Amino acid sequence: MWILFAFGSALFAGVTSILAKCGIKDTDSTLATAIRTIVVLAFSWLMVFITGAQSQITSIEPRTLLFLILSGLATGASWLCYFHALQIGSINKVVPIDKSSTVLTIILAFIFLHEPVSPLKALCVVLIGAGTFLMIEKKETDPGQTEGRGWFLYALGSAVFASLTAILGKVGIVGVESNLGTAIRTCVVLIMAWLMVFVKGRQKEVFHVNGRELAFICLSGAATGASWLCYYKALHDGPASLVVPIDKLSILVTIAFSYIVFQEKLTKRSSIGLIAITAGTLGMLAA
Repeated sequence: MWILFAFGSALFAGVTSILAKCGIKDTDSTLATAIRTIVVLAFSWLMVFITGAQSQITSIEPRTLLFLILSGLATGASWLCYFHALQIGSINKVVPIDKSSTVLTIILAFIFLHEPVSPLKALCVVLIGAGTFLMIEKKETDPGQTEGRGWFLYALGSAVFASLTAILGKVGIVGVESNLGTAIRTCVVLIMAWLMVFVKGRQKEVFHVNGRELAFICLSGAATGASWLCYYKALHDGPASLVVPIDKLSILVTIAFSYIVFQEKLTKRSSIGLIAITAGTLGMLAA
């Protein structure tokens, strides 16, 4: 059953990137992240009360709570990097780098969680890594919306923090109902996101966000909430080294919609890279 939740996470995560891109054309990415986190938080706590998991709050051990908080901080950092990268770079360049967190996650899961790495799984890691390298090429057909190498550094930061999120989250949801764990982490992300808004002095802009972009930001938050609930349920029941790669298949959804919505096309090299990433990810299921 955890496999179905993992694929559900991938679907909603893929939609999230497109909706978010539509919502940050003229809105500061940090402010947009803070607004969408409110939606995710409401979604998360709603699921907590629907499942009756709120009764477990008082029984959470300090160590578990610490890892949930650390996971939330890593998530917040990953989001801030990711959505800023999306704002200044094209989806087809940003998303593959963000999804490269799969390789780092598998390595960290082997080191810290002692999840086995078979020869087949190692081959899959190589495929994913090679595919990512092929997809992050500089494409002449991309719109001129990057600021030097800024988008690359932010996308890379997103991948690193996303890897830490998965490992810390796996440790933090041991013995905790997954919906409750997600809700607690989201509280941390919300505080972190709004703190960054005030640090950047963007809080006054919240009253001037374009109505259309606000709608896309909120829809993006709803999609994220659905993705998270599926992701952490899968992470709770399945191995991190398998759940994370499946979740990263959201790249297929994202690239398909980026072509439909933004007319961003893949080159032949990028297409080969996408095939390698998909083959490596699916191979994880048999590894």
